Amino acid sequence: MLRAPDVYAANCPTRQLLDRVADKWSVLILLTLGNGEMRFNALKRRIDGISQKMLSQTLRSLERDGLVLRAVVPSVPVTVSYAISPLGRELLGALQAMIDWAEARMGMVAQAQRDYDARERELSANWN
Repeated sequence: MLRAPDVYAANCPTRQLLDRVADKWSVLILLTLGNGEMRFNALKRRIDGISQKMLSQTLRSLERDGLVLRAVVPSVPVTVSYAISPLGRELLGALQAMIDWAEARMGMVAQAQRDYDARERELSANWN
């Protein structure tokens, strides 16, 4: 008998999926592919700061999870392009909402970080 998923259980496979879809590189790749099919180097240029190795690993994982489709065109040289799958497209609204929230609230988060750091420095100074 299959047990219902329980994301709070250590061995729940849902955790692995959440790790993937909540990863910053996965989010950026999926949102980028949501705008249309792209080749590897175009993705790398669009997503500033991602290494070739990380892009390759993340694309492979997203393809394995059924969120990204990989198409190989037999040409010289071989052309490989990536597109978001229908399953991946279902995620776009939630991912975009997360990005919108982060962009809108970054100032508040930065202030909270400064306040926390100031409190920590004060506590540290009082202990010395």
